[in-house]
Amino acid sequence: MSEPRIKAVLFDLDGTLTNTLPDIAGAMNRSLRHFGLPEWNVDDYRHLVGNGAVKLAERAVRERQELMPAVLDLYMRDYRDHSVVETAPYPGIPELLLQLRDQGVSLCVYSNKPDPDTQFIVRHYFPDTVFAVIQGSRPGLPLKPDPAVPLSIAAELGLSPAEFAYLGDSGVDMRCAAAAGMRPFGVLWGFRDAAELTAGGAEALLTGPSDLLDFLN
Repeated sequence: MSEPRIKAVLFDLDGTLTNTLPDIAGAMNRSLRHFGLPEWNVDDYRHLVGNGAVKLAERAVRERQELMPAVLDLYMRDYRDHSVVETAPYPGIPELLLQLRDQGVSLCVYSNKPDPDTQFIVRHYFPDTVFAVIQGSRPGLPLKPDPAVPLSIAAELGLSPAEFAYLGDSGVDMRCAAAAGMRPFGVLWGFRDAAELTAGGAEALLTGPSDLLDFLN
């Protein structure tokens, strides 16, 4: 039995649509410095991010967990003012979004990043792209890999989860997609490696954004 035709694509944001690592690292390192805590190299943040801002702060402060709430609060305020300094879309992403739109595919974004930051970054870097849904983390809703939000997005669009391709750069994304019954595609241009994506259940690994079109066509 063949797979249902893909009618929508659900994108992760950090490491999938945009390279947000420099701005995340900048905001967190400034917050750590303010409290006299050791900073991290930008590349270290590849493995610190992915599970929401609270978990990022918990990891960033190392053993100084008593300072986590204050560091998190400062980070959130700093990042809100500096989230579009060095961040940029990955090469080929704007073109992919345009091609998907022209094929009548619905476009959605779901991130563990706080919702206000998710909304701002997506609209800043993709002002001409119409997304059916843009959603970040919101109070009272579980984070990835819980499938609740992807399932609610599918219901909002009136589509079966099996009609979604889910693009992400981490094992968390792949597990979330699988739990929701969506088709998990791991992107190799993001923050994590092929081994993590495969272990998370990726159906296929994409070396570039245009690779997705081969599966749709």
